[in-house]
Amino acid sequence: MNFTVAIDGPAAAGKGTISKAVATHFGLAHLDTGLLYRAVGRRTLEGIDPVLASKSLTAKELAQGDLRTAEIAQAASKVAVIPEVRAALVDFQRSFARRDGGAVLDGRDIGTVICPDADVKLFVTASPEVRAERRYLELVGNGADVTRAQVLADVRERDARDMQRSEAPLKPADGAILLDTSDLSIDEALSRAILVVKRELDLKS
Repeated sequence: MNFTVAIDGPAAAGKGTISKAVATHFGLAHLDTGLLYRAVGRRTLEGIDPVLASKSLTAKELAQGDLRTAEIAQAASKVAVIPEVRAALVDFQRSFARRDGGAVLDGRDIGTVICPDADVKLFVTASPEVRAERRYLELVGNGADVTRAQVLADVRERDARDMQRSEAPLKPADGAILLDTSDLSIDEALSRAILVVKRELDLKS
């Protein structure tokens, strides 16, 4: 069975948590496409050309444990605006999406660019303040020395860069279902996402 779920949204909206849980619930493969850009961003911080880094990316680099830092997140957002980097990573993502057994992909341009014909398209979002608080707690929990004001500024800066880039800007895909998690618990958000996916799976079966 080929069944693709595309989940997009800004940083710290909850799309990663929802995507992993949806994939587990339905037995689908999962790809956090943001890790591709984070891995490329990490290599640029080491002085490697971003286009070269994207073309030589290995699965091993996606498993490195330090890809969730704020510094790498900013580097990922910067390399993501480079058309040659995006092009180098498109084939990997599309191949994953077409795998037998179905797949869930989350990122920022899955429903708009990578998988515009996905069976399910979700756009997960939340207010910048809510997302910044979530990211702040995550970073502090990992030992980072940051302030709430710094994290909110980073979230807004990244939103602006992602939404205003000329190549595949962050926006809801045509036909995407909006899921605002600002006032939802994780369980509530996940339940809504599962209902949407189940409805489409039932129609396909």
